[in-house]
Amino acid sequence: MKIKSFYLSSDKEVIVKIVKEILTLFKVEISEQGPFDYERLEIVNEQQPGPVPKVTTSVTLVDDVSVQFSRTMAAEPDERPGAALHRMIKLNLYHIFVKDLGKEKAPWGILHGVRPTKIVHRYIGQGLAAEAIVARLQCDYEVSAGKAAMITELAFKQRPFLATTDDRMVSVYIGIPFCLSRCLYCSFPAYVLPGEKQLQEFLTVLKQDLFAARDAVRHYGLKVQSIYIGGGTPTSLPEAQFDELLDLARRSFYGPETIEFTVEAGRPDSITEGKIHSMMAHGVDRVSVNPQTMQARTLRRIGRNHTPEDIVSMFKRFRAAKMKHINMDLIIGLPGETPADIKDTMEKVTALQPDDITLHALALKKGSRLKLQLEDIELPSDQMVQEMFAIAMQQVDGLGLKPYYLYRQGYMSGQLENVGCSIAGAESMYNIQIMEENQTIIGIGGAATTKVIHPLTRRLQTSFNAKDLTTYLNCVDKYIEKRSALLAEAFDH
Repeated sequence: MKIKSFYLSSDKEVIVKIVKEILTLFKVEISEQGPFDYERLEIVNEQQPGPVPKVTTSVTLVDDVSVQFSRTMAAEPDERPGAALHRMIKLNLYHIFVKDLGKEKAPWGILHGVRPTKIVHRYIGQGLAAEAIVARLQCDYEVSAGKAAMITELAFKQRPFLATTDDRMVSVYIGIPFCLSRCLYCSFPAYVLPGEKQLQEFLTVLKQDLFAARDAVRHYGLKVQSIYIGGGTPTSLPEAQFDELLDLARRSFYGPETIEFTVEAGRPDSITEGKIHSMMAHGVDRVSVNPQTMQARTLRRIGRNHTPEDIVSMFKRFRAAKMKHINMDLIIGLPGETPADIKDTMEKVTALQPDDITLHALALKKGSRLKLQLEDIELPSDQMVQEMFAIAMQQVDGLGLKPYYLYRQGYMSGQLENVGCSIAGAESMYNIQIMEENQTIIGIGGAATTKVIHPLTRRLQTSFNAKDLTTYLNCVDKYIEKRSALLAEAFDH
């Protein structure tokens, strides 16, 4: 739907944001370039205070003949006033677009946030049973029955994992912002592996960052549950530097409470026997092998310098080395792919019997080459992506892997989600803890984020290292200082 001009009755930033989310969901475009479906769209929200607050939302579409639709929603008794207001506005708009304007329902309804399971955990904390939670998600957020049941079951499954942490338990993330090449869809702050001089400069700064984090962990008596080295592609580092990184990470953070040491191994062209030996020697017990697809033509198209056969070989080398857990990441909705391609990819991946498979719905991210070249690239429709995702989930379920963590991103194909599935006992503790924001995560390295959970208030505070590599190198002292201040505020008592 293309609209020439737009009016909203409030200019509050949060109201503008949530209205934009619904307009984006239903592909409503405000543009000066015709042809137009309507000359003008007007949205007016009116609050009705009282024992049970209500919001009435009116939508007017102006053309030769104007039409108006109106919906009223009441708050739930256990909602915070601000959250209730935002939910009511979004739900009113959703109902108008679906029930009055005939738009298709969205699988996730009005849930737009990255972590929809947080709502479920809140309901569990209030004592609601699973059936009541599913009904609440359907009624209050218009989440489909399938998605509501999935995240409710998933959240209950997470509870024992979340309970393993305490006020002094943390995890550590080390970010290596380098890859051997940049993928078409990627918007991560990753750089092609630089020459020896700049790489050494980065590693020198990284050590400074790492040692400061190590000293903080020791000073506050923190216990490290998980170590996660990500990127980028950490295995793009040369063998000697990669081995030194693993050695520093283990000596600095590994302790009696550490139950997981993960490295994103990424791509076959970054793996050597020497790097596999280093991982096994330093106690890495989980690697993420990320083919994204097993279609050779798609791999070439997205900028991957390897074949499906290389992925199979890499996987088998890790199995032969007795790596405890191997994760595999796949993307649904890549350019030119069809349901037949997904079926073939899933058959090849499940034949390897990985411990964990994460299915990603393609997200059109700002800064990616895919986003910039979108006019020249044909992507599968939302309906086709949903069909492909269903095929993939069926294959995953057939292997005995069950969902255990989930998150969403903006502008996802098929309005879907990213979901991690594993065999029982192979769930990634780090993935659960960071997605549910239940535990302090200490971020080290390029583009890393520190998330500190205050032990007493449970308040979340964040500190971000620069995404730009040069800025990180020049300003590492500032980022160390910010992280140190957050840790002091939370744990210096």
